[in-house]
Amino acid sequence: MSDRIAHALVWVLAHLPLTRRTRPGRHTAEHFTAPPATAPEPAPSSSAWQRPWPGPSSAEARAIFHAEEARHLSPERRERYYATAWAERGYDYPYTAPGVHQVRTGAAA
Repeated sequence: MSDRIAHALVWVLAHLPLTRRTRPGRHTAEHFTAPPATAPEPAPSSSAWQRPWPGPSSAEARAIFHAEEARHLSPERRERYYATAWAERGYDYPYTAPGVHQVRTGAAA
């Protein structure tokens, strides 16, 4: 009984226009003799893990945070030194200290 149902289902699907195969099936001789299809080009990924790191290297950060001239400064001056060193290299360092307010760079909408 199930064999008749399977054959009927295959016959119906073979006559529907959207279910017709455009290439030979995996288990046919034509499949093994046909040239292999080329793999599609991978889309450019927006994943942060696949892009190069845009920030400083660890050696550069270590040089700034372990600088000899910053060791004997007070905590507030040390933070200012770090912020200045990062700014000289073109990176933003979020400088925060008691009594210091961030300057807004954009207008509120």
